Amino acid sequence: MVDTIVLDKTGTVTSGRMSLHDVLPVDGEDRGQVLRLAGALEDASEHPIAAAIAPAAKAASEGPLPSVEGFANEAGKGVSGVVEGHAVVAGRSSWLVEEYSVTVPANVADRAATAEGEGRTVVYVAWDGAVRGALVVSDTIKPTSAQAITELRSLGLTPVLLTGDNERAARAVAAEVGIDEVIAEVLPADKVSVVRRLQSEGRVVAMVGDGVNDAAALAAADLGLAMGTGTDVAIEASDLTLVRGDLRTSADAIRLSRSTLRTIKGNLFWAFAYNVAAIPLAMSWSLSPVVASAAMAFSSVFVVSNSLRLRRFDPGT
Repeated sequence: MVDTIVLDKTGTVTSGRMSLHDVLPVDGEDRGQVLRLAGALEDASEHPIAAAIAPAAKAASEGPLPSVEGFANEAGKGVSGVVEGHAVVAGRSSWLVEEYSVTVPANVADRAATAEGEGRTVVYVAWDGAVRGALVVSDTIKPTSAQAITELRSLGLTPVLLTGDNERAARAVAAEVGIDEVIAEVLPADKVSVVRRLQSEGRVVAMVGDGVNDAAALAAADLGLAMGTGTDVAIEASDLTLVRGDLRTSADAIRLSRSTLRTIKGNLFWAFAYNVAAIPLAMSWSLSPVVASAAMAFSSVFVVSNSLRLRRFDPGT
C-alpha cells in the first residue's frame, strides 16, 4: 500500500502560471535592457518561467524583441544564445557560476535571497562575461493545495515536495501548504533517482506531476498520477490521470482505489466461504438441484451488488 506521495511543485501544488514580479539590475545597468535581452532569449524557450518573462519583455519594449542566434537550452539549468551581438545566458546562479565563471554582485544576491525567502523564483541574467541583473518570477499556490495535503496525511501518506526550484523558495511553498519533507534543486533527469532512492528505503511511492520533466519519475513510481491539465507525455507515462487540476483529486483517487480493493477482497472472501460451505452439502445430496441453482445465482447477484456499491462512492468520506 502506498505510504509516500511525491509532489511536483510547479503546476501540481502551484498553478504553474508564472508572472514577472520584479527586475533587479546590477548597479549601473539599465533595467529595461536587462529585461529586453533576457526576454528575447526566453522567447525562444517553452519553459513556464520563460512564459512569464517573454510576454513582460514584449509589453515593456517599444518594438519587437530582437532575434536570437545559437539558442541552447540546458534542462533544469537555463538558456543561452546570442542577442544583438551579446552572448546572453539566463538561469540558475549555480549554473552561471560553474559554467561561465561569473560572480553575482552582492546587491543583487541580497535582494534575490529575500525574494526566494518569500517563495519566488530568481533567474539570473548575464552577458559578455558578467552578471547584469536578475528577474524575479512568482507562481501562486492553488487554493486547494493545503487542504489536499491535509487529506493525504489523513490517509496515512507522507507528502514530499520535489522540485528543481531553489531551496528557499521550495521551503516557503512547502511551509504554506503543510509539507515537511522537501527535495529541491533537482535536475529533471535526477527526479527518477529520487523516486528510486525512496523506494530503496522501503517506501511505496506515488508520484503526482504534470510536466515533461516528470514523465520518467511518474513511470518509475509504484503509482504515477498525472494532472489532467498537464502535458501529454506526463499523462502517457502515468498509471492514472486526474481529470481536474485540483490536487485534492489525488486523495480521492487513493480513497477510491482503497475502497475498490476492500470490495474485491470482500467478494473473494464471501465467494470462497460460500462455496466451501455449499460444496460439501451438494456432495452429500443435502441440496436439491433447484436449491443449488438458486444458491449459485444468488452468489453471483451478491458479488455484483456488492461491487455496485462503489457507484455511491463519496470523495468526501
